Amino acid sequence: MTNASNNSLPKPYRVLCIDGGGMRGIYTAALLDKLTAYYAKLRNVEALDIGKGFDLIAGTSTGAILGCAAAIGRPMSSVVGLYEEHGATIFPHRIKPGILSPLWRAISKGGRIVRAGDIALRDALAHELRDVTMKQVLDIRGIGLSIPAVSMEKHRSWVFKKTPKSGLRDDNYRLADVCLASSAAPIYRSLAAIPDPDTDSDNFRIFADGGLWANNPVLVAMIDALSCADPGQPIEIYSIGNVSRPAGSQIQPSKVHRSMLSWQLGAEIGPLAIDVQEFAYDHMARFFAGHLTKLGRPVTHVRIPQQEAAATMLQYLSLDESRPKALKALIAHGYDDADMVKSLCDRPGHPDGQMIHALLNEVPPMPKTGIPMEVFQ
Repeated sequence: MTNASNNSLPKPYRVLCIDGGGMRGIYTAALLDKLTAYYAKLRNVEALDIGKGFDLIAGTSTGAILGCAAAIGRPMSSVVGLYEEHGATIFPHRIKPGILSPLWRAISKGGRIVRAGDIALRDALAHELRDVTMKQVLDIRGIGLSIPAVSMEKHRSWVFKKTPKSGLRDDNYRLADVCLASSAAPIYRSLAAIPDPDTDSDNFRIFADGGLWANNPVLVAMIDALSCADPGQPIEIYSIGNVSRPAGSQIQPSKVHRSMLSWQLGAEIGPLAIDVQEFAYDHMARFFAGHLTKLGRPVTHVRIPQQEAAATMLQYLSLDESRPKALKALIAHGYDDADMVKSLCDRPGHPDGQMIHALLNEVPPMPKTGIPMEVFQ
């Protein structure tokens, strides 16, 4: 494991990865908010500029929103407030378990629902992220960004990327538009029509949610870190998921012949893909990190610990769950997990805890209200 306190080693290249998960992003924001508040108090500062603690931030879908907010120095409490204030208008209709809810949406007001949600999310992102561009984040804050999406023109994976090695392609994309593209989840939300910032014509590109292929963006982040870190510089990857729900299905052989209705017209596929990607990419990242370290390129991957959700939480874990009581439950669960992470940080012999502890002791301070937006003007 990289020991950040060992002065004989170069400063590690640090990466933050944040999973997608729809409204469950409020859990992740709450976890980061409370965890950084603990360390701000211990260090006798107003707040911690968590984004500035990293050289690279990768986030998908709701993770892109959190990652971009951190990259420009917005407090995580503000992101919690974004979900609380705008969640019900971003997802004005929750797809409930069973057949009737998705069927009603499919044959009645589905188009109007996602159109209203698109307007609400655009407004919320514009308010939180303003007109800050990818290039401004790197030039002014020194933070690289990698945000997965899907380009609908050719059905190809796409990464909105600005790092010291990425070139000019995405320089002028606004963070608000990038987040809109990365979070355009089919069925739940509209596709994202994003203006090309480098042409004078009325030219748009269409994107879908990056969670279709990289809901856990840790491998995207690892590739960019290997490209950008100095030779021999240790790489530390801090990966954060959202609420871990008990996963798995006990299915009788006679029940395997599922139709579209049995999959809730596709609404059950998204949560399944999220569960599978979280597990698979986490384990692949650990495998690659171990082998790269053996080959002489130190790479450490830490998955921020989470408690498995209690049975009472299952009713609140839909991607489009925006009821006030659900958001309160998700926030409370994020706070509980922050307590658990802090307890690991307090254990001298726990490698992951000590790595997180070292990080949070080195994150720069900032005002409680965040970095002034005038910095980007």
